[in-house]
Amino acid sequence: MSVPDALLMGAVAYDPKVVTIWEGFRRRLNATGVPFDYLLYSTYERQVEDLVAERIHAAWNSPLAWIRAERLAAAAGRTVTAELMRDTDRDLTSVVLVRADSPARTPADLAGATVAVGAVDSPQATLIPLAHLAEAGVEVKVRRFDVGVGLHGDHIGGERDAARALAAGEADAACVIDANQLLFTREGTLPPGSVRVLAQTERYDHCNMTVVDTAPRSLVDPFIAALRAMSYADAAVRPLLDLEGLTSWEPGRTDRYAALARAVDRFGFYGADGTVTAAEYRP
Repeated sequence: MSVPDALLMGAVAYDPKVVTIWEGFRRRLNATGVPFDYLLYSTYERQVEDLVAERIHAAWNSPLAWIRAERLAAAAGRTVTAELMRDTDRDLTSVVLVRADSPARTPADLAGATVAVGAVDSPQATLIPLAHLAEAGVEVKVRRFDVGVGLHGDHIGGERDAARALAAGEADAACVIDANQLLFTREGTLPPGSVRVLAQTERYDHCNMTVVDTAPRSLVDPFIAALRAMSYADAAVRPLLDLEGLTSWEPGRTDRYAALARAVDRFGFYGADGTVTAAEYRP
């Protein structure tokens, strides 16, 4: 790849607000002398493939996309780095919910029960919590809600449907990210006091800005520095930060992706070389 005149980043258009967010950041960055542009993708799989193929320099990646990017890059003799993440991407957990009147008191009590989950490619509402149960030796029947497949759980429609199935008595338990338990209660999907947490996963991290090693540092470093410098106290940038769900950009880290990597291997989602091996995953 020849040295371009702007850093080119990929973002997945899981919601119309993605255009508002990154168009706003593009104008802000370019106005302050940081050359930046972006491409929108319909799925994370194509975005990751283009990153490793050097068609883009950086990718705003889901945690599952990070796992695949790391494996694809290694298979191609390259490396990728997690340059930064949102403050809200750190130390998240998923929970296994049951109805308040459920007789289940421990994960073992769910053996043979029906557990509602999100989309097949949702780290937080499918892969991580199901692996958590499996690692505890609990085998369950899975009722999956495949909404927004290819978006890696960014579209929470499947997660919401799983919560609805639990509330309606169509499932014995449901898996959601902890923050969405509160959201679903506020919006009425889960009436207050109707559910309780039966199990909680280990802490994990979510999205990160993934950069391929062939990207020119002359473009990468100013881009990362400019994002890190954005302040929530700045009224001009605060609406964009609110839309993206953060109050500050923080350094990237990769030590909290272990639970997802184990889940990917347990369920055969990606191969060691990053190929898609999940039989039921067709983004």
